Amino acid sequence: MPLPQQKRKMLGEMLIAEGLMSHEQLQRALAEQKLHGGRIGIIVRSMGFVTEEDIIKVLGKQMGIQPVALSSIIIDPDVVKIIPETMARRHQVIPLFKKDRILTLAMVDPLNVFAVDDLRRATGLEIQPVVSSETDVMKSIDRFYGGTSTMEEAVKEADVQGYGVMPEDQVIDLQRVGDDTPMIKLVNTVISQAVREGASDVHIEPDADVLRIRYRVDGILREVMTPPRNLQAGVVSRIKIMADLDIAEKRVPQDGRIQMKVGEKDVDIRLSTLPTIFGEKIVMRLLDKSGILLGLEDLGLTADILARFEKMIRRPYGLLLVTGPTGSGKTTTLYAALNRISSIERNVITIEDPVEYQIKYINQVQVNAKAGVTFANGLRAILRQDPDVVMVGEIRDTETASIAIQAALTGHLVFSTLHTNDAAGAVARLLDMGAEPFLVASSLIGVAAQRLVRKVCAHCKAPFTPTPDLIKSLNLDKLMSGQKEIRLVKGAGCQQCRHTGYSGRIGIYELLPIDEGIRDLIVVKASSGAIRNQAIQTGFAGLRLHGLAAALKGLTTLEEVLRVSQEIEG
Repeated sequence: MPLPQQKRKMLGEMLIAEGLMSHEQLQRALAEQKLHGGRIGIIVRSMGFVTEEDIIKVLGKQMGIQPVALSSIIIDPDVVKIIPETMARRHQVIPLFKKDRILTLAMVDPLNVFAVDDLRRATGLEIQPVVSSETDVMKSIDRFYGGTSTMEEAVKEADVQGYGVMPEDQVIDLQRVGDDTPMIKLVNTVISQAVREGASDVHIEPDADVLRIRYRVDGILREVMTPPRNLQAGVVSRIKIMADLDIAEKRVPQDGRIQMKVGEKDVDIRLSTLPTIFGEKIVMRLLDKSGILLGLEDLGLTADILARFEKMIRRPYGLLLVTGPTGSGKTTTLYAALNRISSIERNVITIEDPVEYQIKYINQVQVNAKAGVTFANGLRAILRQDPDVVMVGEIRDTETASIAIQAALTGHLVFSTLHTNDAAGAVARLLDMGAEPFLVASSLIGVAAQRLVRKVCAHCKAPFTPTPDLIKSLNLDKLMSGQKEIRLVKGAGCQQCRHTGYSGRIGIYELLPIDEGIRDLIVVKASSGAIRNQAIQTGFAGLRLHGLAAALKGLTTLEEVLRVSQEIEG
């Protein structure tokens, strides 16, 4: 790291090298600095030679220091506390996130070696500087150090401002409220807490007298807060501004997208608004792009299904489908399969909406309806790219189904998902889309159906013995493999699981291999029931049986298995 005087010369020379300032202007700035003192960066800006953006770009390019827009980052209040406010203001820094022993800081002057050393000594951590504008850093210091660390405090601060429920035509006031610091804090706190708690969705819905905020965690919605109804206009306006939506239009549904960092996590937020009788409801789907990619062994597949599924994904060509309702983990299963077979020797391409994980050695394409990139024409383009394996995020229409089947018949291994209740229903769904029965029979190699069940909390689970009537009604004794006593588990509820009795989820699966007997039934357009009965004769076991087996192993509860499987095998 250069000394201060060398650093100042370096910054000036960097600006000259980029053609942003002349030698004469640098000499004038250095003379001004000698006369009045101050940092050279501030002086050349105040003299109008360069802008903040110019300096940030130069540092990023010449010194390899990453420039960061703080408006796109949600900072964890616990990370902010690492550096005292007085020190943050003195050195013009704001902590962004901490990983192991490294603290990443946004700095106005990342080349200031004395500031970096001071911060290293004060925190006991290694400092990783990134550069941001002085305006952004000071705004962030004001926002986070005055600050709120809990949702309750954020609500109190926003409510003190006295925001009333605003008439539809007060667009300017809505913009003001949406940009106001307390409202920014409240919305940021709602999102950051949702990410910390592992929520997949955030529901913000107006009621007659409150604004209800709910998180979907492990597939179940739970209420986290009911702030006053008069905050609705500000919250909705702020979120719409973040997604670049029309804040004046409140009568029609709108869809948008927000990309931001929450701490060190890159989060992609899919936003939907819906007009209700009490105002606009907002649902945000949170996709953690930095989430851990699961292996096939971690999904909950039984040893038998895992062996057969792995054999299918290593076939040279054919169509493999994963089915289930929205939020049942289909995409996660396909990602695990792709991750298992991807290598430098294979060309693997996906088309998804959205891209949820980024996988090495795989080319991933994002559906973009506005630009004309749909599943169908995106898949056509992919097939001209010499692929070995193709994943289509979802087969939604006849055209996509037809192209996927043709691809499977012409030497490609194709993975995709369908929305059907069970594995056998996938065949009927393809035929309903207009696919020819003999083509489906020739291309389809297997169908997996799945559901997600909540795992019993390891900290508070306790065993119990079910009643004889319950054992008989569910045929549990047939699953015990000679064990004398049937024992199940339940979660009592504790602080670790927020008194739900559950923590995390696993999948339960049924796998339908397409053998000759089932192919014959597909060709004659047999019903889903006939296909299922044929499969049972060759050892097929449905979702409920696999779910009950998981309950007997102590992984989940009977209630969870019945909740997700009763409509299929009730």
